[in-house]
Amino acid sequence: MADTVYTLNTGAQIPALGLGTWQSDPGQVKAAVSHAIQKGYRHIDCAYVYENEDEVGQGIKEGLEKSGIKREDLFDSSIDLMLTGVLPKGNNEKFPKLPDGSRDLDESWSHLQTWRELEKLPATGKVRAIGVSNYSVKYLEQLLSIASITPAANQIENHPYLPQQEIVDFCKSKGILVEAYSPLGSTGSPLFQEQGVQEVAEKHKVTAGAVLLSYHSIASSSPCHRPCMWLMDFAVARGLVVLAKSVTPSRIEDNRNVIKLDAADVAALDKISKSKGITRYVYPAFGVSIPSFL
Repeated sequence: MADTVYTLNTGAQIPALGLGTWQSDPGQVKAAVSHAIQKGYRHIDCAYVYENEDEVGQGIKEGLEKSGIKREDLFDSSIDLMLTGVLPKGNNEKFPKLPDGSRDLDESWSHLQTWRELEKLPATGKVRAIGVSNYSVKYLEQLLSIASITPAANQIENHPYLPQQEIVDFCKSKGILVEAYSPLGSTGSPLFQEQGVQEVAEKHKVTAGAVLLSYHSIASSSPCHRPCMWLMDFAVARGLVVLAKSVTPSRIEDNRNVIKLDAADVAALDKISKSKGITRYVYPAFGVSIPSFL
């Protein structure tokens, strides 16, 4: 799976599998990133608001040196506060709040204005593409109505409890690639215990983690025998990029080895949210309501 790539609407290629670094503890990130690169990962997801970019950078430097590849061979998906479309007023550069605990934001600035500023970046040659994160159909429609450049990607939480099919279908219709974060249901991998996932895993005599990862992208035919892998297959089968977070060397390696799900498997996984309901796991401190005026 790590060798599978997609072509963005800019023409740039992006690996289908990326290493996620959100909530990776300090002291572990550098080693995880370096190990991932040495084992064949060519896509790293990071962000200023993850508060570990220094270690990510150190890991990238070490990984490139030890693997013998060039920086241009590595794809970096980076999320910044710019992508939220709002600007903090200054009492905290990451998570500003008013005395009453509510968010302290400059709502005179909209995400549409931010996008116009982002559209200046490709011409600088410093980025391969620009995109958005956590955008619903409503906000994508607003953005596309004024955009000169269509977002190349939309990074969203995505797994069998939260398939967000409306957003996925809309993005595909507009040539926007979806990146799925928290494919295992975030910290603790709660989806490992889901009966529907376990049934698909048992059918193929493999593990739950691979099912969820392969659900999003195009899987390889390599089987895996560790618990994380069946969740990955769920990610792979839908043609999405999947961002799998781990600091454990063995799991980082295993996440590359997913299998191909058939139509019945994907249908079974799609039924989970319909019968169990929608569950969102990720509510980051940097999440905000986006002003939408022009």
